[in-house]
Amino acid sequence: MSHNSGFARFLRFIGIILMALTAGFTLLGGVGTGCAAFAPTNPSWVNTMGPLAQMQWLYIFYVLAGVALGITGIRAVVLLVKGDPKAYRDTLLTLLAGIIIGAIHIATSRMLRGKSQPVDMVVYTTVLTLAVFLVFRIPAIWQGVNFARGKGKDNQAAGGAAAIVLGLLILTIQYTMGATHTWNGVNYADAFNTMMTVSGAACLAIGLGILPNSRRLALSGRTRLQKRAS
Repeated sequence: MSHNSGFARFLRFIGIILMALTAGFTLLGGVGTGCAAFAPTNPSWVNTMGPLAQMQWLYIFYVLAGVALGITGIRAVVLLVKGDPKAYRDTLLTLLAGIIIGAIHIATSRMLRGKSQPVDMVVYTTVLTLAVFLVFRIPAIWQGVNFARGKGKDNQAAGGAAAIVLGLLILTIQYTMGATHTWNGVNYADAFNTMMTVSGAACLAIGLGILPNSRRLALSGRTRLQKRAS
C-alpha cells in the first residue's frame, strides 16, 4: 500500500479522529468524576455516590488520571497529525494506560455502588481505538499508514476534523451525558458552561480554519506531482 494512496490517507484520517474522540471522552470523563470524587456525600447524589466515600482518595486519583490521560491523548493527536516519529508509540502508551486505569475504575465502582456508567463508554471507546491502531501495525497496512513517514500537511484535513469533533463533543456533553448525571431532576453534566462554550467554540474555529488550508495544500501538492510527471 502506498503511503500517499487514498486508502492510506483514509485510514490515517480514521485513526486520528478516533484518537481525538478518545482523548476528549477521557478528559471530560476525568473532569466529570470530580463531583463524585470530591463530594461523594453531597445530598443531591448521596444515595447513588455515597458508597464511594469509602475510597474517596482513589476517586480523586481517577480524576487526576483522567485529566492527565486526556491531555496526553490530545498531545498524541497533535503528534499523529505532524507525523512525529514518536506519535504511534505515545498513542499506544496513552491508550493502554487509559484501559488499565479505566478497567480498575469500572471494577471499583461496580463493587461499591453496583454500576459504573459513564466510565464504561470511555473505556469501550479506548479499547476500540487501541484495536484500530494495532490493526494499523499489520505490515501490509503499516507501510501505507505509518504516521512517521508523512508530513504535517498530509494529515491536516484529519487534524481539522479532529478539532471539530472535539469541539462538538465539548459543546454537547451536557446532553450526551445527561442520562447518567441527573439526580433529583438536575443535570449535573450541564456545568462549567462558560468554559465549555469557549473551549468548544475555539476547537470548532481552529478546525474550520485548518480544513480550507488543508485543501489548498493538497491541490498544490497534486499540481507539483503532475508537473514532475510531465
